[in-house]
Amino acid sequence: MESFPFPDDLVRAQQAWHAAYRELAAPRPRHTTVLRRRLLALSVRVQWHPFWATPAGRVPAARVELRRIARQERRRVRSA
Repeated sequence: MESFPFPDDLVRAQQAWHAAYRELAAPRPRHTTVLRRRLLALSVRVQWHPFWATPAGRVPAARVELRRIARQERRRVRSA
């Protein structure tokens, strides 16, 4: 499996995106407008991050790896 040099702010933004998505997907979420706006803002931050303009970021597998790393970090924090 390839390893990509993701910047910390990009990984944190992807983790925050997952957290906002989970909150919005919960049964009967509260403050849905706020959560949707946050999800949209995080989506823009992740999608247009300067990392994607680098040679490592141009590989399609990099986006999949970023999502995997963000989920893995969350599991690691939860189990600690």
